[in-house]
Amino acid sequence: MATLSLRLHNLLSSKFTYKTPQLSLSSSSSSHVALFPFLTSPQLRLRTSHSLSIKASSSSSSSSSSSSSSSPTTIAQPQGIKIKSIPTKPIEGQKTGTSGLRKKVKVFKQENYLANWIQALFNSLPPEDYKNGVLVLGGDGRYFNREAAQIIIKIAAGNGVGKILVGMEGILSTPAVSAVIRKRKANGGFIMSASHNPGGPDYDWGIKFNYSSGQPAPESITDKIYGNTLSISEIKVADIADVDLSRLGVTKFGDFTVEVVDPVSDYLELLESVFDFKLIKSLLSRSDFRFIFDAMHAVTGAYAKPIFVDKLGANPDSIANGVPLENFGHGHPDPNLTYAKDLVNILYSENGPDFGAASDGDGDRNMILGRSFFVTPSDSVAIIAANAQQAIPYFQSGPKGLARSMPTSGALDRVAEKLSLPFFEVPTGWKFFGNLMDAGKLSICGEESFGTGSDHIREKDGIWAVLAWLSIIAYRNKDKKPGEKLISVADVVKEHWATYGRNFFSRYDYEECESEGANKMIDYLRDLISKSKPGDKYGNYVLQVADDFTYTDPVDSSVASKQGVRFVFTDGSRIIFRLSGTGSAGATIRVYIEQFEPDASKHDVDAQIALKPLIDLALSVSKLKDFTGREKPTVIT
Repeated sequence: MATLSLRLHNLLSSKFTYKTPQLSLSSSSSSHVALFPFLTSPQLRLRTSHSLSIKASSSSSSSSSSSSSSSPTTIAQPQGIKIKSIPTKPIEGQKTGTSGLRKKVKVFKQENYLANWIQALFNSLPPEDYKNGVLVLGGDGRYFNREAAQIIIKIAAGNGVGKILVGMEGILSTPAVSAVIRKRKANGGFIMSASHNPGGPDYDWGIKFNYSSGQPAPESITDKIYGNTLSISEIKVADIADVDLSRLGVTKFGDFTVEVVDPVSDYLELLESVFDFKLIKSLLSRSDFRFIFDAMHAVTGAYAKPIFVDKLGANPDSIANGVPLENFGHGHPDPNLTYAKDLVNILYSENGPDFGAASDGDGDRNMILGRSFFVTPSDSVAIIAANAQQAIPYFQSGPKGLARSMPTSGALDRVAEKLSLPFFEVPTGWKFFGNLMDAGKLSICGEESFGTGSDHIREKDGIWAVLAWLSIIAYRNKDKKPGEKLISVADVVKEHWATYGRNFFSRYDYEECESEGANKMIDYLRDLISKSKPGDKYGNYVLQVADDFTYTDPVDSSVASKQGVRFVFTDGSRIIFRLSGTGSAGATIRVYIEQFEPDASKHDVDAQIALKPLIDLALSVSKLKDFTGREKPTVIT
């Protein structure tokens, strides 16, 4: 077994010897010393050592047995590349969640864990979706990405992929992967990220696959992947050296090609086609407007300077935590009021900046702040939609339709109604928006979990949301002369509330609960709603409907059930309970509370005060403390 382990380790992690034929470097590679100084700094370079030893797994489920072979077997040798068949066994627990497979790094470092899932993916796709095709590979720069990239490249080559486009140093934000897939007409792409979860040897890692439209793989595919992880018996691996990801250029192994690409250029080109960069630059260059963007030492640090500073003229000092680090600077790269507290404190300080924003680990989430003012994600997407046609050239003909995830507040619904636009309510998970976009039914959408985006790509997009808000503020102030009072973020939001009413909204997150107690709580709630009927009294609230949300896709008629337990009351108030699918350990319980207030005189009330009766009702009805032992939430949004 020790010999087999060594052979697999040599095949899948060849110590970065770079003995690669036909290497041709792009003439533009030197420009990245300026764009990505962190990539050339010895102190800040992402880890390159391969500590992973992959071998035939000793972990197995009862669903399948290993191949009887005890060593790799050469099964093909196209154009001089040896393709090895590596015997393996199924490994339990490889079912994807809301957005890919996420586990602790130590789990992915188990023998064959990542390799099994990647091979199961290829076993799940029709050959025409990848054979001799082009796939994109990138990630958020977190710990283990570099080792994982080499493994994925070799398994892709072993399964007949023709070309891999990989971001320099393995860096590509999730929105950028979607943009590159669409521009380069790739067959799909791998995203190495655990999104907003912490990074480092003791923390989280993740992998997901996006299809040719740039959207996350649908459940029909992720279910097949899981099924194949339960019966896998071999991994097909190309016996090739590691590829140098630190330099732009093309490396060829026979008919298989790896091209290391600029992580920024395709994505930036797309954003320039969506927004009026000249308009935004006119705002960011004003002496009476101060801007700050917190990249949280995550992937958008690679994009912040090229976009906000170099293209839009922001002060270089306006970028905080702009160096991507594999452990995110020991922080939690989740842009909310708890984990981006430093940014919040800056915006709420005396004479704080006019505008602040942050993005998460892989660059698809965002938080928007004004001076001493927080914009809820639910309000954010509604306000972007209400102002898009005026302020953003991409929407000059008006949005095609609007959509939100089910737990997101109804603020967007009211915009859709006023603008006479088609509206859709979908389950949590960006993949549910993709079909609507591809069918031409949807332009702008969002989730209360700090995700906002449009049909320019098929992922939520943190920097897009920041640019959308800057566009709105710039448009509203385009005629303001120096010295005149600028229309602020708070002004825009309060004007929106005056027009549409305010949807008070809050979310309570209880992270890493014991799974048994969390599941029992949801089972209890499902039993409760099965016995509930319209007209039932819950304190001062009268029940209109109680259900477990089910969604039927209007495009392909696919059905997603058990998407969240809802209590909807006759005054429009809602309480929703879900188990999140984005964590890597235990269970995260999310409780959503919403109440509509049309009276403008009450719009300035603190949301926690306005919602307290509903919050108390939610905790009482769910018996959350009894089931979980939790006295208070981990995060309040």
